[in-house]
Amino acid sequence: MRYMLLVFFGACSYGILSTIVKLAYSQGFSPSQVIGGQMVFGFLLTWIPALFFLRTKPQKRLLLLLAGVGIAVGTTGILYYNSLQYIPASLAILLLFQFTWMGVLAEAIMTRKRPDKPTLGSLLLLFLGTMLAGGLLENGGLQQFQPLGIMFGLLSAVSYTLFIIFSGKTALSVNPWLRSSSMSTGSLLLTCLIYPPVFLIDGTLWEGLFPYVFLLALFGILIPTACFNFGVPHVGAGMATILGAAELPTAVFASAIVLQEQVSWLQVAGVAIILLGIILPKLVQRKQPKTASPAA
Repeated sequence: MRYMLLVFFGACSYGILSTIVKLAYSQGFSPSQVIGGQMVFGFLLTWIPALFFLRTKPQKRLLLLLAGVGIAVGTTGILYYNSLQYIPASLAILLLFQFTWMGVLAEAIMTRKRPDKPTLGSLLLLFLGTMLAGGLLENGGLQQFQPLGIMFGLLSAVSYTLFIIFSGKTALSVNPWLRSSSMSTGSLLLTCLIYPPVFLIDGTLWEGLFPYVFLLALFGILIPTACFNFGVPHVGAGMATILGAAELPTAVFASAIVLQEQVSWLQVAGVAIILLGIILPKLVQRKQPKTASPAA
C-alpha cells in the first residue's frame, strides 16, 4: 500500500507543474528558460541526497542506463511545456493523459498477458473522467486544438509512458536516490543540448526566474522521480500508470485555486470518476477472497 501511495504522491506532484509553468509564461519567460532552469536545479536537488550513497559505487554501465531513462523525463518536459504554448492547459494535460492506456498496453505487450477486468474497468473510468475533467466536452471542444500543440502533447504522453515503464525495470539494484540523480543527469544533458543554459549568465535567473524553476525542479524532478523510483518497481508499470492519473485532478484544482480558472461541475464529476478509477483495482483486490494456504 505504501508503494502505491508513493506513486500517487509522485503523480500529484506532477499535477502542479502546469500551473507553475503558466505563471512563469505570464511573466514573460520562455520555454527554454523555464525548462532549462528546472533541469539545472533538478540536477542539483537530486544529487544532494545521492551523495550520501556514493559509497556503494554501482557499475558505470547501470548509471549510464539510468541516464538514458532520464532522457525520457527531459523529453516529456520539453514536449509538454511547448504544448502549453499552443493549446490550453486543460487540453495539454488531456493529451499527456493518454499515457494511462499507453502504459497498460505496453505492459500487456511486454508480458504477453491480457489486462484483467479491474484494470480494463479502471481504464474505462479514467478515459471518461479525463474527457470530463479536461473540459473536452465544453468550451468549444475540438475547435481549440492546434496541430502542433496536439503533436507535442501526444508525444509527451509517449515519452512519459517510456519513463514509467523503464524506471520500474532499469538498474533496480542501484539505490533509489542514486537512480534519481542519474536520471536527472540524463535530463539535464538532453535539455542543455536543445536549450543552452544562457539564463545562467545573462542575469535572467535572478530577475524573477529562480522561484519558478526551483519549484518546478522540486515538484517536477526531485519528488516524483524519487517516488517513482521507490514505488514503481513494487507496483508494476500497469498499476503505476493508473495511479499516475492522480495528476489530472491535481492540475484541475491547482489551476482553479492559483490561476483562478473556472472549474465546472462536469470537471468536478470527471475528477471524482478519475479517483474512482484509481482505487477500483484496490477495492476489487480487497473483496476477493483469500485462498487458504495448503496444509503442510
